[in-house]
Amino acid sequence: MASKRAGKSRPPIEKIRCGWVPAGDVEYARYHDAEWGRPVRDDRHLFEMLTLEGAQAGLSWSTILRKRAAYRQAFADFDPAKVARFDARRRAALLQDTGIVRNRLKIDSTVSNAQAFLAVQQEFGSFSRYLWNWVSGRPVINGWRARGQVPASTELSDRISRDLKKRGFRFVGSTIIYAYLQAVGVVNDHTQGCYLYKAPPAAARVARRASRS
Repeated sequence: MASKRAGKSRPPIEKIRCGWVPAGDVEYARYHDAEWGRPVRDDRHLFEMLTLEGAQAGLSWSTILRKRAAYRQAFADFDPAKVARFDARRRAALLQDTGIVRNRLKIDSTVSNAQAFLAVQQEFGSFSRYLWNWVSGRPVINGWRARGQVPASTELSDRISRDLKKRGFRFVGSTIIYAYLQAVGVVNDHTQGCYLYKAPPAAARVARRASRS
């Protein structure tokens, strides 16, 4: 006969995540675990995240996560070629869609951003190539020890923001762009203690110490 002790199942070990993930929020945890900080090189996904980060301006990320499925339906599964052709009637209809953020400027900017996105694709071959060229194709691994160290923007996001604005993009301020870089894995900002944390390369640690001296 098997012992009672052998028959007992151990409770699952809770993963330790970055401090910004609310306890008990399954959707937030899934986003953190499966998406945030993981390198994205697919153009449609890059357009999706650029749209969602812009839509978040002034709102919480949890609000956008809850509306994500509705955004995919409203914006043609984030196909930039289709969104770029949305006319005034289509945009007016979106203002009545309760599933998304009904803000005229954000809706209009999604359409104009799709047009600018296509222009970048035409110039660079893909938006992915344009974006990853800023970091020579490799993610920036910061290796922050604590959440309070993570900046809202950086010199990198400043430069990308300025360039995107010159190309006609809207809702691409430096803070929004830094959040975007984190989301699509151009920057890895999982903090120490998180099970997805990665230590920065030795050269980056040396450069950081030198900048503090």
